Amino acid sequence: MSTSETPSTHVADGGYRGIGALIPHRRRRGQRHLSAEQEAENGVHRKARTHVEPALSRLKNGKILRDCRLKGNGVHQTMLGTARLHTPALTE
Repeated sequence: MSTSETPSTHVADGGYRGIGALIPHRRRRGQRHLSAEQEAENGVHRKARTHVEPALSRLKNGKILRDCRLKGNGVHQTMLGTARLHTPALTE
């Protein structure tokens, strides 16, 4: 299977419900606590976000792309490269 065919898991927040992404568990109305399994899954999600959020913050604040004048898909490639540099592989 080539890299482009490898299934991937996307970590997301509550705004992306229903797309098959890893979304943290939330208590339902009337539910006092999450199960131990749900708490553990949320812990994995929090660890992943600690690696991803700083890279996204740098992109959003314009520190990387502020003076970018690339043509074609140059901006896209720059964003991918920046995300790869600032986000270590989440293989654990």
